[in-house]
Amino acid sequence: MRTTSARLADGREIVYFDEGDAPPRVPAPDRRALPPVTASSEMRFDPLLREWVVIASHRQDRTHLPADDACPLCPSTADRATEIPADDYDVVVFENRFASLVADDGRILDAVGEVERSRRVGAGRCEVVVFGPDHRASFADLTPRRARTVLEAWTERTRALSARPGVEQVFCFENRGPEIGVTLSHPHGQIYALPFVTPRTRRILDSARAHRERTGGDLFADVLRAEREAAPRVVARGEHWTAFVPAAARWPVEVHLYPHRPVPDLPALTEAERDDFAPLYLDVLRRMDALFGMPLPYIAAWHQAPVREGRDLSRLRLELFSVRRAPGKLKYLAGAESGMGVFINDVTPETIARRLRESAP
Repeated sequence: MRTTSARLADGREIVYFDEGDAPPRVPAPDRRALPPVTASSEMRFDPLLREWVVIASHRQDRTHLPADDACPLCPSTADRATEIPADDYDVVVFENRFASLVADDGRILDAVGEVERSRRVGAGRCEVVVFGPDHRASFADLTPRRARTVLEAWTERTRALSARPGVEQVFCFENRGPEIGVTLSHPHGQIYALPFVTPRTRRILDSARAHRERTGGDLFADVLRAEREAAPRVVARGEHWTAFVPAAARWPVEVHLYPHRPVPDLPALTEAERDDFAPLYLDVLRRMDALFGMPLPYIAAWHQAPVREGRDLSRLRLELFSVRRAPGKLKYLAGAESGMGVFINDVTPETIARRLRESAP
């Protein structure tokens, strides 16, 4: 694989990840006359939950479910220039024009009467990861080689973004399906370089720390061992990875993929671990699509260790979940779930694991 970096017409970075041994790519110029990016973002601190909230009002105007012939993620043609100037590509990563987080310009924002003065620029970076040129494909349709290339893109961007000043955590994820709220149907994901450690990560690190103090053990290793030994919730296994439905799954379809070796983030994986991940992940995604005989909407979220803290406690893992609970039914978060964070699952984890194992990919 080789990478080539270039700039779009408004100055945003684009990186091509090309497979094979062809000559180095000569980036096609971006023919569009784009105005400068005017994205603005701010953060405010919630004193009750002790969490940061990002406010990015410009995203109200982002592209929303365009027609197939107006997709901004397809290759450019002689008649239509898109976000990707090339007429073909393997995997591409570029800065999001409608980013939730923006470059820190040093501004000091006025207070808005908050209990704790906290208003500040939402500094960070948001990138789009395009999995391939086929508009009608999905990640499950990729070849193992292409899935491996996407993994390399996630890895290299994690490495690059982690080195940027002010970045505290890198979050790679994919939203799939209109039921999830996807605004572009072309197969793609995103990467957020966050200026803080996420609330979910902090809570999990607290659990891992308490588990170590109480038992002397590694919480993630103990969870993985328990799932592998109990077996009824294991969906698929590889040499270096295991996919399982967690014992306390919150969602009607939820699968976690753990590497067998404890590593903090994607760059820490070995070549063998990366090779083993692609076919196992594709197998899980295809089982999920076969579960109800239709494409399953899902969120795939990579949990990586923070850049500067808790790296000895955290563990890389991929968590997949879907809001679909039956062919014609979606799970909507009700009062107890949205209001109090108390999840109520309509399906037992053991049942969904068995059905996934029985689903023909």
